[in-house]
Amino acid sequence: MEARQKAGKDAAAAAALVEHRQALERSAADPVLGNPDGDVTIVEFFDYQCGYCKTMTGPLMELVRDDGRIRLVLKEFPILGPESALAARASLAAGRQGKYEPFHMALMGLRGRLNEGAIWQVAAETGLDLDRLRKDMAAPEITAVIEANYRLAQALGIEGTPAFAIGNALVPGAAPREHLAGLVQKARDGGG
Repeated sequence: MEARQKAGKDAAAAAALVEHRQALERSAADPVLGNPDGDVTIVEFFDYQCGYCKTMTGPLMELVRDDGRIRLVLKEFPILGPESALAARASLAAGRQGKYEPFHMALMGLRGRLNEGAIWQVAAETGLDLDRLRKDMAAPEITAVIEANYRLAQALGIEGTPAFAIGNALVPGAAPREHLAGLVQKARDGGG
């Protein structure tokens, strides 16, 4: 019975991934790291206050770098409180200054509780124009990106972070690099 339920849930997730593939992988509003023309896309839903997300950052970025053909789409999914929402807004706004990746990596490298002071300190250390950042954070387009990510996560049944979509596979929670690499190869081979 449990196996049938899991199989049914996996089939529903795969169908949802196919149905929402464009929004998942090709939204022009989403930050893309790695190879923008990569042959396989990994999508990560994450929160800057999620310890597992922070733990996954190093292995994930190593996989992307070592492979060289992975397109990494980052979905801001702030579910762990107001500081998470502030960090997500700041990150998307940093992208308007061409500094999403260094700001993102610096926030993911922070240890301890995230707070507003730490976010502004990282922004200053990353070389962002803070006045422009504040203005851009309030832009309705930034709100729209985050709301679209919430809707997409709901459609896919994603309830926590991190969560990864690779081909037709949805991986809830942290996963070993080898597992993600195997899913990349499976997607590359056309098997999902």
